[in-house]
Amino acid sequence: MRRLVAQTRLHPSDLVLPMFVIEAAESRPIASMPGVLQHSLDSLRRAATEAAEAGVGGLMLFGVPEVRDATGTGATDPNGILNVATAAVAAEVGDAVVVQTDLCLDEFTDHGHCGVLDAAGRVDNDATLERYAEMGLAQARAGSALLGLSGMMDGQVAAVRDALDAQGHTDVAILAYAAKYASAFYGPFREAVDSQLTGDRRSYQLDPANRREGAREADLDVAEGADVVMVKPALSYLDVLADVAATSPVPVWAYQVSGEYAMVEAAAANGWLDRDRTIAETVLSIKRAGADAVLTYWAVELADRLTRGQLPGTDPR
Repeated sequence: MRRLVAQTRLHPSDLVLPMFVIEAAESRPIASMPGVLQHSLDSLRRAATEAAEAGVGGLMLFGVPEVRDATGTGATDPNGILNVATAAVAAEVGDAVVVQTDLCLDEFTDHGHCGVLDAAGRVDNDATLERYAEMGLAQARAGSALLGLSGMMDGQVAAVRDALDAQGHTDVAILAYAAKYASAFYGPFREAVDSQLTGDRRSYQLDPANRREGAREADLDVAEGADVVMVKPALSYLDVLADVAATSPVPVWAYQVSGEYAMVEAAAANGWLDRDRTIAETVLSIKRAGADAVLTYWAVELADRLTRGQLPGTDPR
């Protein structure tokens, strides 16, 4: 009866798995995110195949280079780690899942910001757009089907869309991180990508105090040509997610970020929470708030549970 009358449903294809890849022969565990790895190319291929077999909808790839510089040249190098990994995963599972790539400079710059800095050390929005356009073309050529624009620069969607269309990549989709807030919940992600950031990104990410701004940013990205819009983080911004979902003409996704993952894993390890039920409840709440798909580090685990008929949110206990 509970299953019959459930208002919110979750399917493996609603889940996207974020994955990190490094320039190393062996994968490495991420201490602050138990169970999540910095993958080698070989382990990335294996994990991508496992995710595809579980039925997840997509894979979001993040590259972690050994060498960084002021403008993030590794991001546009065809032999850079992210572009090489994209080609490898697209060849391995591109017919089964949507291969997606993070389009941002923070992993590739020696200062850790999401864009190019000016002489005063501030992020130069327009100079960054030029790099994003180059990066979008490099990722499209490598085989990415969807570009995740996460840098929060003004005009980034239009700049990348124009560059893609001019070079014939009209079938490459754009996921706009439209409402990305300056959040404390990104902490473990900094370890995952070996971030070089000092300071913060409050000059270009959204103020956590502002709700309407998130919906306005989503509207702007849709007008510039975004195919999907994102709210990030998820759990502490469910109100923003619901606002965006209520009016968006394009699909709306949400990112269950590293800090959300780490908190649940830490509490469960201490016996303070029922891990399986908490994972299912958090992801279901994101769907209930209006997300059409959820980026979560538990994507494969949840997909397996769904396939086995262990429906989240329906346990009557």
